[in-house]
Amino acid sequence: MTTAKHPRPVDRAVIAAQSREDVVVGNEIVRHDRASRLIHWTVSLTFFLCLFTGMPIWTPVFGWMASLFGGLTVCRVIHPWTGAAFFLSTIVMFFYWLDDMHLEPGERKAWVSGGRAMRYMRYETDDTNVGKYNGGQKLQFWLVCLAALGLLLSGLMMWFPRAFPRLLMELAYVIHDVTFVLFAMLIVFHIYLGTAAEPGTFGSMTRGTVTKAWARLHHGRWYRDVTGEERHR
Repeated sequence: MTTAKHPRPVDRAVIAAQSREDVVVGNEIVRHDRASRLIHWTVSLTFFLCLFTGMPIWTPVFGWMASLFGGLTVCRVIHPWTGAAFFLSTIVMFFYWLDDMHLEPGERKAWVSGGRAMRYMRYETDDTNVGKYNGGQKLQFWLVCLAALGLLLSGLMMWFPRAFPRLLMELAYVIHDVTFVLFAMLIVFHIYLGTAAEPGTFGSMTRGTVTKAWARLHHGRWYRDVTGEERHR
């Protein structure tokens, strides 16, 4: 006697998220299509390859990481190429997301010097008029792109040290190290916000979707734009 197998139900939200964004599917909203997610994870993968091959070069404290790649010599060979791959993937991300990353009037001041970032971390901000990305996310996008450029330029000088004067080389080492430290701190913050601080966010970079409740809470204006729902007064 055989038991008939029931076909798995079609996940319409995941299918829609292959090629579309900003559409409602049942109780979910597609936030990132497949191309957007692939770009994000390519940037992430190449960044961490740079991190793990660069740390043992940076200081002997992290020398144990070199064994993950076959030794310090291998890290010295791999690191510049992973850095180039990271920069190229960041360029693709820049042009793919640029249209959504223009700061609105007042956002820069509010997030940089207006104290909104701290209020946001304390869950004290009113996000009912926030679009698809808030000012903090937009600023992070620009910081990542600028940091990638700084790492590339300083890294190229370190890759070909004989082509540059000694003073310029010393400056390149400082820029590369400082930029790397600030970048790593930014990424830790980014991971925290995308997981523990705001449950439901990580799914937007795996399934491509978020729930309506998540969108209404964190990006109220985007939620209304996508669903057509009127703002409650």
